Amino acid sequence: MLHLTKLAVGVRDTDHLRQLQAARLRDDPPLRHRTRNTPRRRAEVLDGGSIYWVIAGSMLARQRILDIVEDQHDDLTACTGLILDPEIVPLIGRPIRPFQGWRYLDAEAAPPDLPAMGAAGGLDTLPPALRMELRALCLI
Repeated sequence: MLHLTKLAVGVRDTDHLRQLQAARLRDDPPLRHRTRNTPRRRAEVLDGGSIYWVIAGSMLARQRILDIVEDQHDDLTACTGLILDPEIVPLIGRPIRPFQGWRYLDAEAAPPDLPAMGAAGGLDTLPPALRMELRALCLI
């Protein structure tokens, strides 16, 4: 299994990502992220891989990648479509430096999901801005 990381440009927090993707899914299903480059390690990514979203400098959420297909941008230029599971899984945040495009992420290096600790620890009840600040400080 192999994952991808991608900057979520213009996204404020995980809730904002949910809102944007819900609108995309409603207006133009299936839910997908379009990218110029096709992953050469396609089979490994499709073997249970996810896209790990970097939001405001921290890796905060992931979505399973269901398929990788040939696609087109709105201007009809060719691209690759990453078909995504609509479920967004929050992560225990990890700061990450900016980069362009997407990067591979080995399964062993991926940050753990938040729900195991979040619901039990009450972290899901904190305001989003406070959660983001605590993640940026690597306190959660």
